[in-house]
Amino acid sequence: MARPHRRLRPRRPAATALAALAAATLALPLLSACSAVQKAMDCTHTATALVDGVDTLRTAADKAVDDPQGANKALDTLDADLRKLSASTDDPELSKAIDKMNGGIKDARTALRDHKAPDLTSIGQATSDITAACTPGDKE
Repeated sequence: MARPHRRLRPRRPAATALAALAAATLALPLLSACSAVQKAMDCTHTATALVDGVDTLRTAADKAVDDPQGANKALDTLDADLRKLSASTDDPELSKAIDKMNGGIKDARTALRDHKAPDLTSIGQATSDITAACTPGDKE
C-alpha cells in the first residue's frame, strides 16, 4: 500500500528567530520591572529591620551608662543591616543616607567608649532618609 505524499511546510528560520526576538524584547521590560520591584522590596525589608534596630538601640541607649554592652550589641546589629543594604544598592540618595547612619553609629560608639550616653539624633534622621529612599514612587 502506497502512502500518500505528505507535503512539508517550508521552514522559516528567519521568521522564527524574529518571533523569538520580538518575544524577548517584549519580556525584557517586564523582567526588569520585576527586578526593580524585587529590589524595592528587599530595600524596604532591610529598612524595616533598621527601624527595628534603631528602636532596640534607643532602648539600649537609655541604659547605656549601666549596660554599654547592650548598646554595643544593638550597634553591631545596625552595622550588619547597613552592610547588607549598602551591598544591594546603587542609589545615590540611599548611599548618602547609609553614610549618614554610619557616621551616627561611629559617634555613638565613641560616646559609649567615653562612658557617655550616645546621641542618636543623626541615626534617627538617617533612618528616616533610608526609609524615604526605599519607598517606591516618585522622588522629588
